[in-house]
Amino acid sequence: MSRKTIDCATAPNEVGCTLSLSGEQEELLEAAAAHAVAVHGHTDSPDLRAALLAALTDAPVHPSAPGAFVQAIEFDADSVEDWDTITDRFVAALGDRRRTRWSVVCIDRERPGRHIALIEFPDHAAAAANSAQPETTQWFKEFQAMCTGEPSFRNLDVVNARQS
Repeated sequence: MSRKTIDCATAPNEVGCTLSLSGEQEELLEAAAAHAVAVHGHTDSPDLRAALLAALTDAPVHPSAPGAFVQAIEFDADSVEDWDTITDRFVAALGDRRRTRWSVVCIDRERPGRHIALIEFPDHAAAAANSAQPETTQWFKEFQAMCTGEPSFRNLDVVNARQS
């Protein structure tokens, strides 16, 4: 399950609280309810918990770390917008079985129609498990149909990552 976050700074509050919490959904809901009671003066109730649950968002993904695995896909396509359409459908079909952490799609400035996608997995085993999913086979068929040539894949082990 993905980590969730809740941030007091995103909702108007009378105490000027800017606390942000993150964690697994159940533990985060408990902590957020305790915080709402102790700091904001709310009463713990099903309505409060429903409001807190609705306010949870996916926690931001942190940069890669050594041991992670990145797949680079270089491809030519007339319309990169099709990438989002087929990938959104793929992610929805996978649900909780999704193995990817993040992805980035880039357009090559010097070569019109050329794109590079970078997709990160926690490790090579997670990438292999992703490749074994029947939904991945369907995604790949749709991806190939949007390409104007054969895509090329590079499999990369992360050895160093940092934020500048």
